[in-house]
Amino acid sequence: MKRSAGILPYRIKNGVVEVYLGHFGGPFWKNKERSWGIIKGEVNPGESDLDAAKREFFEETGKEIAGEFIDLGEAKTSNKILHIFAVQTDLDTHIQSNLVTIEYKGRVLKFPEIDQATWMDIDEAKKKIVKSQEIFLQRLLTTVSA
Repeated sequence: MKRSAGILPYRIKNGVVEVYLGHFGGPFWKNKERSWGIIKGEVNPGESDLDAAKREFFEETGKEIAGEFIDLGEAKTSNKILHIFAVQTDLDTHIQSNLVTIEYKGRVLKFPEIDQATWMDIDEAKKKIVKSQEIFLQRLLTTVSA
């Protein structure tokens, strides 16, 4: 089964936990309600999950990320295993994402993999994040409030 790894940046602002999520680019996600997610990607052979998560974060945002990473564990989706790490930081929301190419309705399109990023509190994130990643929001809350 394929593995993906990602980083969930968080901050505590005025006593409220906020997370940094990316909005998926391209026509498929344009008008979808749950079109935000943890910035993540596939783990290459021989690469550690954390190294893959850092690489993917840089590729999709143009930002290096460092700090004390918290392992939020794994969750299984229909076709892969997700391994997510959290880190407390305060990033700006300007991103420079890599481009992906897909065929859509008979045309070849290029668009950013992530077209925007933003901070949102956990309640808002639970409404916007793809369902398979929602568990990591709860794990983060449990970890940072312990």
